[in-house]
Amino acid sequence: MTSFSLPHELAPQAGVHTCWPAAADLWEEDLEPARAEFARFLTLTAGDSGKALPIVIYAATDDAEADARQRMGRLARVVREPYGDVWARDTGPVFVRRDGRLEAVRFVFNGWGGKYQLDGDTTVGARIAAEAGAKTVSSSLVCEGGALEFDGEGTLITTRQCVLNANRNPRWSEAEVEGEFERLFGVTKVIWLDEGLVGDHTDGHVDNIARFAGPGVVVCQTASGSEDPNAKLYAEIARALRAATDAKGRKLTVIEIPSPGRVLDFEGEVAAASHMNWVIGPRHVVMPAYNRHARDAVRALQRAFSNRTVVASDANHILTGGGAFHCVTCHQPA
Repeated sequence: MTSFSLPHELAPQAGVHTCWPAAADLWEEDLEPARAEFARFLTLTAGDSGKALPIVIYAATDDAEADARQRMGRLARVVREPYGDVWARDTGPVFVRRDGRLEAVRFVFNGWGGKYQLDGDTTVGARIAAEAGAKTVSSSLVCEGGALEFDGEGTLITTRQCVLNANRNPRWSEAEVEGEFERLFGVTKVIWLDEGLVGDHTDGHVDNIARFAGPGVVVCQTASGSEDPNAKLYAEIARALRAATDAKGRKLTVIEIPSPGRVLDFEGEVAAASHMNWVIGPRHVVMPAYNRHARDAVRALQRAFSNRTVVASDANHILTGGGAFHCVTCHQPA
C-alpha cells in the first residue's frame, strides 16, 4: 500500500526556494523596493543564522544574481536559472514523500489561465526539483501551488473558481479533480470554497483566503473598514469552513483575523492584498503588511501559532506584481 507524507508547513523544512525579482520591464520602479522587501521577509523566514532555514534563490540575470548575493549574504544559496517572474509557488513543484521518497509534483502551468505567459515559467520548476533531488511526477491537471492548502493529515482546501475554471480545466469534473489529488498527494478530503479575492488575477488562489495553522485549525479573514471589497466573501468563507469537516472527521477550529481592507493598485483598482499569504520559518510566521491593519492582524494570528512568533513585513511593492510571500516561495519539507 502506498504511503504519502505531505506535512503541514509547520513541520521541519529542508529549505525554501524562491526566484529573485529580475525583470525591469515587469517591475519598473518597484524593482528595487521589491528586492528590499524580499530580503527582509526571507531573512525573517530563515531565522537564526547559526541554524537558519536554508534559502535557495534562483537568479535569472547577472544583476539579479549580484543583488541577491549582496542583500542575502550567507543566508542564501544563489543559483543561476532563467524564469519569467518570481511566483515560485505556482511555477515550482509541490513536494510530497511517497513511500519515503521525495517527489516533485508538477502540474501543467498555463500562465494563470493564459493571462501571463513568460519564457522560463514552465521550466524553472524542473530546476527546483533537481536542486531538491526529487523525482518529478507529472499531472495533466492545470493547477498552481497557490491554489492548494494542505493540513498535513489528508485534507486539502481549494477553490472552484481556480481549479475548475474553463481557462484551466474545462473537461475535468470536481470528482475527477479530487481523484487526481488523491493520486498525487494521498488526499482523502477536499474542502471546496467557491471564489477568491476581488482583483486576484490567479482566479481565486486559496493561499489568499484560507490557510491551515495546523491540522484541525484554519485561519480566514474578516472585513476591515466599511469599504472592504471582500466583506461578503469573508463571511461566506468563514461559514463554509465552520460547516466543514477534515479527513479525520473533525469539525474545524476557525480563527479569523482582520484583512488589510481596501487596498488599491497604482491604477486605482482593488488589489488582492491579504494577510493570509504568510510563510513559516523555524522561529517566525512572516505575515505580509500593507497598512495600519497589520498590527491587529499580527495579534490575532498569534493565537493560531503558539510555537512561532508572528511578525509583519512590508509587502506593498511585491504586491504590485500580484502576490506576496507565500506566492513567491516553494517550501521543501524535511
